[in-house]
Amino acid sequence: MKAQEPVQIVEVAPRDGFQAVKPFIPTHTKIAVVEALMEAEYRRLEVGAFVSPKAIPQMADTAKIHAAFAMKSSTRPVRLSTLVPNAIGGQMALDAGVRDLVFVLSASESHNHSNVRRTIAESQEELEIIVAAGRQIDGFQLRVNIATVFDCPYEGRTPEKAVLNIIEHALEMGIPIEFGLCDTTGRGFPDHVATLCDELVDQHKFDTSVAWAFHGHDTYGLGVANALFAYEAGIRVFDAAAAGLGGCPFAPGASGNTASEDLVFTFENMGISTGVDLNKLLDATALIDALPDIDTGGHVRLLPRLRISA
Repeated sequence: MKAQEPVQIVEVAPRDGFQAVKPFIPTHTKIAVVEALMEAEYRRLEVGAFVSPKAIPQMADTAKIHAAFAMKSSTRPVRLSTLVPNAIGGQMALDAGVRDLVFVLSASESHNHSNVRRTIAESQEELEIIVAAGRQIDGFQLRVNIATVFDCPYEGRTPEKAVLNIIEHALEMGIPIEFGLCDTTGRGFPDHVATLCDELVDQHKFDTSVAWAFHGHDTYGLGVANALFAYEAGIRVFDAAAAGLGGCPFAPGASGNTASEDLVFTFENMGISTGVDLNKLLDATALIDALPDIDTGGHVRLLPRLRISA
């Protein structure tokens, strides 16, 4: 591998994980989970989504959660982002004081319509509105999550050109963007992940306004492997969910995210620093395991603590 550069893990259980849970999780419980994850020394967490409560009732209290943390003082700088699927959600997030937005659209028309009820072109117009509003606000940061980068549950393998078109359009807006390359179905295979990530990183290696992240799912047990191949290609930011919680409700068959503890365990034992305290992360997964009616994944947290060293 290349020089053992550190990585940053973005913890997405408080959004991508919780959205897959059907029974409503009390707001105070969500806050407790976020606090436990913050204790594990995360620097970035994705918390909630400003979406229609009819579509995803679990996200209805997102503004309350962000307000709770806005009132808390912290000795550690932690970025709390939130997902927005359209301009209305973007404005709601900004009005709620959130400055770190994650906009999502798909590289396939079928999934984009299933996920956000829009064509790709319509989603791009919504993104332009969000960027116009964000330009007026100090501290505005944007990530564009591109879903189904590698595979679509409706259309199969995603053409590379579809991904490149979305990136090109976003960059035309002239602001710094972190692109999340999302293996929504978990059917991205390591060679495909490596090839596309390497191409994108190489194409934009001199553009300081562009950053990259990899968002994997472990549907077929490839989550950690794909992350390692993305690392080899130059990606240094990785999404993962504590206890492997999550899954896209609008992508049939897509199960949980890559488990954060599995990814931290692997990177740390390879000499690649994540900055995350694995033992405290495992403590946080215990809170998640205690939630009712949830589907979790991963491996490391199922082992005796004495067998885990990182």
